[in-house]
Amino acid sequence: MPPPPDLALAAAVLPSRSAPAVDEDAWVLRASVREPDRFTLIFDRYFGQVHSYVARRLGTDIADDLSSETFLIAFRQRAKFDSRSGVVRAWLYGIATNLIRRHRRDEVRAWRAAAKLPPPAESTGEEDRIAAQVTAQGASGQLAAALAKVNAKDREVLMLVALGELTYDEVAAALGIAYGTVCSRLSRARRVVREGLNHTDPTAEQKVS
Repeated sequence: MPPPPDLALAAAVLPSRSAPAVDEDAWVLRASVREPDRFTLIFDRYFGQVHSYVARRLGTDIADDLSSETFLIAFRQRAKFDSRSGVVRAWLYGIATNLIRRHRRDEVRAWRAAAKLPPPAESTGEEDRIAAQVTAQGASGQLAAALAKVNAKDREVLMLVALGELTYDEVAAALGIAYGTVCSRLSRARRVVREGLNHTDPTAEQKVS
């Protein structure tokens, strides 16, 4: 069963960050077409990130397979990558998201189950608090119930921003949608989550000055 959703999802209203000015990854990926061994650099740099993203959405049991499949597809399609459409990191997350869609029902089912679980005892130590944030054990029930109600396409954007930590531009590239569509989907997802949290603003304490 996938783990409960991360608490960071409740604070997925982040300002759009600018994508890197120079995409070294694109050069490495292009070079790997003639020198396949170069793809190892892409794998080493991003496998951990992609694996963590998949695991936090679907659980560790399936993360190994889907992450490996993500990079296998990327390797096979590396010659088709167009740097004008986005950065390599976003491209990889887009592939992973397509694979995650196969398990959409399992993910929602797990959230609904998590919503019924009682919250665990509050942790006291710093390490315990960090672990609670990673596994979202602290307040997962209400948040899980809210996330289960979010439209699938809107939820993908929310996940990529909150868990994948992608910029809005990167999300647009990953999903092949317009920047404005990213903003509107994220806005709708936030609204549903807020309603599920009794209309409180989950980002009230994380405003950027």
